[in-house]
Amino acid sequence: MVKLRKGTKTSPFGTPGRINHDSSAFYTSKLYKDLPKEKKVKYLENPVPSKYLNCILCKSSEKMDELPDNSIHLMVTSPPYNVGKEYDKDFTLQEYRDFLKRVWQEVYRVLVPGGRACINIANLGRKPYIPLHIYIIEDMLEIGFLMRGEVIWNKASSASPSTAWGSWLSAKNPTLRDVHEYILIFSKDTFSRANPHNRKSTITKEEFLEFTKSVWTFPAASAKKIGHPAPFPVELPYRCIQLYTFEGDVILDPFMGSGQTAIAALKTKRFFIGYEIEKSYVQLAEKRIKEIEEEIKQVQIVLFS
Repeated sequence: MVKLRKGTKTSPFGTPGRINHDSSAFYTSKLYKDLPKEKKVKYLENPVPSKYLNCILCKSSEKMDELPDNSIHLMVTSPPYNVGKEYDKDFTLQEYRDFLKRVWQEVYRVLVPGGRACINIANLGRKPYIPLHIYIIEDMLEIGFLMRGEVIWNKASSASPSTAWGSWLSAKNPTLRDVHEYILIFSKDTFSRANPHNRKSTITKEEFLEFTKSVWTFPAASAKKIGHPAPFPVELPYRCIQLYTFEGDVILDPFMGSGQTAIAALKTKRFFIGYEIEKSYVQLAEKRIKEIEEEIKQVQIVLFS
């Protein structure tokens, strides 16, 4: 007779094991009282008009009228930082938050129940330090998103070189130099997502073990090489896509920039939709996407020849 292992549960002293763990006591505590909670909603998935699939629209994502409610499976993006780059507007912090919040509200509308939103953000300044990731978390929770967690992207040796360490070898005013960014991860309505079309997962065992860690280490992308002032590497949306979507799902990037999210989507056999207000970056992204499509075609020819 096989003896079943007894499950653990939340206790005042914690517990070392997490197999078959009953955490209901923790999640019904007052700590969670005022936070957004999962909703009992029926899964609904509306098709995106085919003319918008694998398309970048040159317009603001504050109004994504082209997209039906409950039609997107994953949003991955890195918003503009409002720090004076050529494509930035000179917003106050509150104006910047209000602008992003209008986009996040649209993202909430178009995501399917259980759809995920991944936001790559770096904090800014030193006098004082601006913790942008905290403000975005606050705004996302206010909209109603459920927070799944956050990843620390360790850029390691590829982080921009900086000698802005404040007072050298002195306690007078030493300054921290960021070598990391955040990837904030949210869900709409429910943590779990239905898969009514039985689409397949494409993540490998090795990737799953690595991508479910809360610290990711990979190099940053070269702005000069790509031709955009602030690109994130394709590895970033690739990991989010592999971890949170099925093959054939639709990926949205409301700040498409140089097309990194679109490239990751194509490489993983997903569809993409992007928004970008700068025409020159739309053209850059489309050029890079065509190059990737040609590479994929050549691989398929080799495989089937």
